[in-house]
Amino acid sequence: MTIRFLETGAHAAAFNMGLDETLMKSVRPGEPILRFYAWKPPAVSIGYFQSLEDEVDLAECKRQGVDVVRRVTGGGAVFHDAELTYSYISREYPAGIIDSYKLICNGIVLGLAKVGIQAQFVPINDIIAGGKKISGNAQTRKRGVLLQHGTLLLQVDVDRMFSLLKVPSEKMRDKLVQNVKERVTSVNRSFEEVATALKSGFQEALGDSLRESAVSGAEKEMAEKLAKEKYASKEWNFLR
Repeated sequence: MTIRFLETGAHAAAFNMGLDETLMKSVRPGEPILRFYAWKPPAVSIGYFQSLEDEVDLAECKRQGVDVVRRVTGGGAVFHDAELTYSYISREYPAGIIDSYKLICNGIVLGLAKVGIQAQFVPINDIIAGGKKISGNAQTRKRGVLLQHGTLLLQVDVDRMFSLLKVPSEKMRDKLVQNVKERVTSVNRSFEEVATALKSGFQEALGDSLRESAVSGAEKEMAEKLAKEKYASKEWNFLR
């Protein structure tokens, strides 16, 4: 197979999620899609099954100019700022959940090795380097198409992250911040350097060549429509 590769730059949260959904609809048999992107402005995304009001301090997000959005994938709340985010979309994938995570995450593991970072996949969906989490990943499958997206932290600001999330008390916040600082790490390299390494890593892991591509006019139009009508809507984001 040949992988269609897209590097789509930094966009608002609703557009990023709209483009992921659009690519799920346009992906062709035998040509998976690998997309690298970033977030501008920074954003908090929540898992499909979470409550936005329970998880996120909406007033603080507004004060700091941080987007909020609900993903189609599960998992917890994630603060997206200094990171490389990837999406892998395919009609061909292992049936087993762990097997599919392992296959795709191996692209990140092999890519990190190319910048001197030894990492490993830890089920169900984390990548660990030096005993600390460096990448979280989430997945959904709809109508025979797999979407897996995940983050690779370039820098990490735990204090800012927890200023945007709801926690029971200040005492609990302090404990959580310290705990996450002890468990999470980052790449400390540029987006461009990491992107080059990950492209090579994914090719090696999946055994396929990359075909450089761009978002088509029709895909952009559909992504913008989904961003406006779905991912920026109260109906979607306050679904639970």
